[in-house]
Amino acid sequence: MTNIPAEHARLLRLATNAALGTAILLAICKAVAWWLSGSVSLLGGLTDSLLDGVASLLNLLAVRYSLRPADDNHRYGHGKAEALAGLGQAAFICISALIVGTQAIDRLFHPEPLGSPTAGIVVMLLSLAVTVALLAYQRHVVRITGSTAVRADSLHYHSDLLLNGSILLALLLASVGLNRVDAFFGIGIAFYILWNAIGIAREASSILMDTELPTEIGQHMQQLINAVPDVLGCHDLRTRASGMNWFVQLHIDLPDEMPLRRVHAVCEAITQAIRQEYPNTEVLVHADPLHLRSRWQSAGAKQ
Repeated sequence: MTNIPAEHARLLRLATNAALGTAILLAICKAVAWWLSGSVSLLGGLTDSLLDGVASLLNLLAVRYSLRPADDNHRYGHGKAEALAGLGQAAFICISALIVGTQAIDRLFHPEPLGSPTAGIVVMLLSLAVTVALLAYQRHVVRITGSTAVRADSLHYHSDLLLNGSILLALLLASVGLNRVDAFFGIGIAFYILWNAIGIAREASSILMDTELPTEIGQHMQQLINAVPDVLGCHDLRTRASGMNWFVQLHIDLPDEMPLRRVHAVCEAITQAIRQEYPNTEVLVHADPLHLRSRWQSAGAKQ
């Protein structure tokens, strides 16, 4: 069973803690600014930050659970906890989109001047600065660990840069009297949040349904396998992901007369070749005598 290095686990815990702390800080700041200004687009930003906090908390718990080693009841580890957390995130995000959209439509038909757009502008500038710092750290963690959970969280905060930038623009326009623009931005943000929810749900469902890894990865693994000496062919390659861990099963064709000790050595060489390129991968190799493979192909052709 694949094991996650202790340094990688430490970085993952730090990254999830940093994301949660950032979301809480921004939510508090935006709540104060929204209370002072009444901006519906800032309400959208506040809602997004609250959901970021919930999502980051779920991600933190899921990552910590997924880092647990395999046990008797979970022989393939606990990696799918991340996907289950993703479905929970998607549900929260859908609810927030409805709340923001409803508020924005109401403000569109009943426009009100903003109370203190300056406070919102200052908060959004702070949000942009803090988000950039978090993204820099997440990029560092992803580069070292290759974590799909932190990468997904990083992509989410990348989109937050655009979201916060649009809120800042809406506040700047509202400060010069264009109050209806704030409502239009709020509606756009609601659709944006809903679209993100759909994307998160799709990604989580793919993991839970054991969707194959990308085609190019499977093809690269085929090349690595065929490059191992004595391998005459590879077939029935199956792949899936579970959190940070990947699982690969495959059949190889070997000469009929090959000794069992050499068969074992070839299987180990294949495992090492794949794990050298994809460290968090468990590989299961089934060796077939070449004449049996030929016999199966002939039987299939006759049928």
